[in-house]
Amino acid sequence: MNFQVTVRYGGHRQRYHLYVVDGADAREALAIAAREMPSEIAAEADLVEIRIAVDPDARQYLGEP
Repeated sequence: MNFQVTVRYGGHRQRYHLYVVDGADAREALAIAAREMPSEIAAEADLVEIRIAVDPDARQYLGEP
């Protein structure tokens, strides 16, 4: 399953690093994400969010046709 990982870093000048990892479940995906996180970002990270990555082509359009 694909998971999207968002890492906030940079102190007062907050920046975000987004990447996608593939894992059997959230625990495995978190472990993979931790290994793949760039060292310079890991040193300044203060928040990490993980969610199931949605394929944009698989999204349902709910607005006007």
